[in-house]
Amino acid sequence: MTPLLLSALAVVLCGPVPWLLSRSPRLRRAPRAAMVLWQAVALAAVLAALGAGLSLVTGSALGAQRSGHWYGVAVLALVLTATVLGRLLLRGHQVGTRIRAARRRHRQLLDLLGAEDAGMLVVASPEPVAYCVPGLPRSRVVVTEGARASLGGEELAAVLAHERAHLRARHDLVLEAFTVLHEAFPRLVSSAAALAEVRLLVEVLADRAARRRTGPRPLVRALVALAEGVAPEAALGVGGETGRSGVGGQLGGGALLARIELIRDPGRHRLLAAAQLATAVALVVLPTVFVAWPWLASLS
Repeated sequence: MTPLLLSALAVVLCGPVPWLLSRSPRLRRAPRAAMVLWQAVALAAVLAALGAGLSLVTGSALGAQRSGHWYGVAVLALVLTATVLGRLLLRGHQVGTRIRAARRRHRQLLDLLGAEDAGMLVVASPEPVAYCVPGLPRSRVVVTEGARASLGGEELAAVLAHERAHLRARHDLVLEAFTVLHEAFPRLVSSAAALAEVRLLVEVLADRAARRRTGPRPLVRALVALAEGVAPEAALGVGGETGRSGVGGQLGGGALLARIELIRDPGRHRLLAAAQLATAVALVVLPTVFVAWPWLASLS
């Protein structure tokens, strides 16, 4: 019974739950808790998928004296578990290698073409674009000449605060993890909704940091001024739109309007945040309990 429950839980967490959460914009009003909830959904889905195979092995082992088919069942369960884990590890390596190579090439180009100015790299381009490129030993915050010409002093300060918030919080790693899940099981797991929502949430979190620095009005003006800009691959742009194959993803006009609405929302929404955090904890604990239950039952 436990393997069936875990399999059903994995399917629900991969499909219906992300679909429902992505259609609940109210959750974004507590963006930090919402991010934790999305991470918990993804982690719980992986734990449930892996736990279904492991619990099948342990459950069969406990009943091995009553059944002569345990070895066949155990081998099948281990193969399925290894397949899930193997795809995750393989895609993790491929996605990480691809993104880091793109960032490395772009940083080298920026170092040749950009000019340092007050903690940012200014690139001679008429297109209004601002973005950051994470990396070691030094990340880059990039602003084009077109962007700097279209922004006032407060708007530029809001843009820089937004991009530096991305770098401090390592939002690139969060997006990379959800990109791995999306690419590992594109046909079996409906993770497109999760990836799109997490892309929006990292922008909302960076917007919150910029709003604390400059207030809402300069930030909204900056978002509108940079709305048409497209950041390069593997970068995180303040306008919310990057190259299609980049980890930063692509956000449309609807997402921009949602961000502006959330910037104007000063509430803290503690009850909403608490409910999301409690749900996140329950989602992660549930698969773990299901996997451990056979051992607990055998001990009693």
